[in-house]
Amino acid sequence: MKLETLGRHILIEYYNCDEEVLKSPEIIEKHMNEAARIANATIVNSVFHHFNPYGVSGAVIISESHLAIHTWPEYGYAAVDVFTCGDKINPWTAFDFLEKMFGASRSESIEVPRGMTEKIKKFHPEGENLGKIVFKPDAE
Repeated sequence: MKLETLGRHILIEYYNCDEEVLKSPEIIEKHMNEAARIANATIVNSVFHHFNPYGVSGAVIISESHLAIHTWPEYGYAAVDVFTCGDKINPWTAFDFLEKMFGASRSESIEVPRGMTEKIKKFHPEGENLGKIVFKPDAE
């Protein structure tokens, strides 16, 4: 049986990254937006914050969910979430691109299915009456 979900969520740990890249909100924002584009996502907005003395947190909001990051340049470490919905996006494309752009010598990741349709039907009061569950229903 094929697992049907609304989305895919990749939790990523990048290690031994370029510390100068991880310090720069401008560079991080550029790479995160490009990762969204090459993964075929539709960018809605992005916001990034630089912490004193260093470190960056930010998110790229996409029509299909989001990409988020928190960096610790002093450790060469970045934690990234790539959460996508629908069938047109491959979140692993963003993963590969960011690994290269951050200069990570090692990474670890896990993919978590989000919005498992069988569970939505099981727990929703309307249950099976929901019909086919899709990422973006047709507008009425």
